[in-house]
Amino acid sequence: MNDFLLMTGKSNSKLAHAIGKILKKEVSEPISVFSDGEIRVRIESNMRRRHVYIIQPTAPRPNDAIMELLLMIDAAKRGSASEIIAIIPYFGYSRQDRKEMSRVPISASLVASMIEYAGANRILTVDIHSEQEEGFVKIPWDNIYASYTLLPEIKKRKLANLVVASPDKGGVVRATGYARLLAAEGIAIVYKERDLNINDTSKALSMVGDVEGKNVLLTDDMLSTGGTLLSAADFIKSRGAKSVRAAVTHGLFSDEALDKVDKSTVDEIIVTDTMMLREEVVKHPKTTVVSVAPLLSSAIEHIESGESLSHDLILKPSETQ
Repeated sequence: MNDFLLMTGKSNSKLAHAIGKILKKEVSEPISVFSDGEIRVRIESNMRRRHVYIIQPTAPRPNDAIMELLLMIDAAKRGSASEIIAIIPYFGYSRQDRKEMSRVPISASLVASMIEYAGANRILTVDIHSEQEEGFVKIPWDNIYASYTLLPEIKKRKLANLVVASPDKGGVVRATGYARLLAAEGIAIVYKERDLNINDTSKALSMVGDVEGKNVLLTDDMLSTGGTLLSAADFIKSRGAKSVRAAVTHGLFSDEALDKVDKSTVDEIIVTDTMMLREEVVKHPKTTVVSVAPLLSSAIEHIESGESLSHDLILKPSETQ
């Protein structure tokens, strides 16, 4: 169990080193860049017959991060690693998981296939956008949940009269799970209209559920430009909610997202460090960052020992009391 190797690219080395600190392991950083922009990988450690864990979220520079990941996998395979586990806390291109219109690729499937072809033996993600994506490859794909990390932080707020809300109908299952684990009084769903011809554009239209005088927790897997989540927060506040907080796994905070946060009525956004967050995001008065390093460290320990990930790393209602 002590003979595995940890490796990271440039996309979130801070998270990788936090994992290494918990596991008491050194973390290899084999990436350098040639003057023409080509990525070079050279791994110093002996990998023969060892398990190699490559920790690499594919954001915020998804194309560079994916290329780094593929090259590290190939280097580990050619170095005779016995098993290569790609730990991808945030899986870039995961929102492009189907053909929502004519003449478009299924990008998530292509990226997953490249990771498999490069030589990964297993994929581990956190809150993948849609769990059906695990079927894009033939190798094992474990998906664990940021609720393990977010729920303890939420419970510190001691929110009375709590209602858990989803910013769209696609997140109802997630909101229901949080509501059950937090013993919430109810669930609300915001309905939105999305323009498929404009990226990251949506507008709240209506809502199901009673939020008047309630403390509301919005749950979502990611915040990109903030359009969906913050529009839902403002809509909920307009319906008489006492407070609105958001629990988000992946914080992209793209484009003018922070400006939208400033202007929004949302009280707080609790987000994890699945990807490297800019300093202005970390220090923003409305954001609280919690780390998934303990969760991913536990996942690595479970993979090494052969223990069940689903049994130990998915919270059950009795574990949150």
